Amino acid sequence: MPSIKIPKKSTDTDMTPFVDIAFLILSFFIMATKFKPPDPVEIKTPGSVLSQKMPESNAVLISIDSSNKVYFSILSEKDPSKFDNVINEINDKQKLGLTPAQISNFRKTYMVGVPFTGLKQLLDIDAKEQGNVKQPGIPVMDSTNNQLTWWIQGAKNAFAGEKLVYLIKGDGNSKYPAFEAVIEALKKNEEFKYSLVTSLDDIPVGSALDLELKRAK
Repeated sequence: MPSIKIPKKSTDTDMTPFVDIAFLILSFFIMATKFKPPDPVEIKTPGSVLSQKMPESNAVLISIDSSNKVYFSILSEKDPSKFDNVINEINDKQKLGLTPAQISNFRKTYMVGVPFTGLKQLLDIDAKEQGNVKQPGIPVMDSTNNQLTWWIQGAKNAFAGEKLVYLIKGDGNSKYPAFEAVIEALKKNEEFKYSLVTSLDDIPVGSALDLELKRAK
């Protein structure tokens, strides 16, 4: 009987479609990912062995640098309109006369560290350039003019009915009076719970936490 010859087919796979898909996926993640802007002020926080993820939304971040200047930030990635609510309340109560462009720029302003009299000038600067501006800090040391109280009140009203986390990020070289003034601003708004932002240190060998984690394993 004559033998039947089966035609040989190439086993090579054309990878071009797979490469195209990989680049499409990569392009999607690059365009969809939102990176945290660099801090305009360098703050070296003290260390801690406990770790908890810092919230990215529904949070107020109060920063204290090494020279005891105080800064205010809102973390709200889910609802940018919260920024509008805060700045509109500040504008109305302090009668600042902010323009629509300045109010709109507040959405992109990562950190405020100026007195109310300097807010118009800060919001006239493009948000990308604000990191190059040395801000004098929010006045907090005078108990009769602790302006941080108004910022916290504005955030509290903007997030009314929602859980709002208060974070205090203090430099290791900052002094206690500045921290005390921040706490007083929170107390005036009847806010008594807050979290401290620290750097993560290694757990000391033989400590109670180290032994507890070893037992859990």
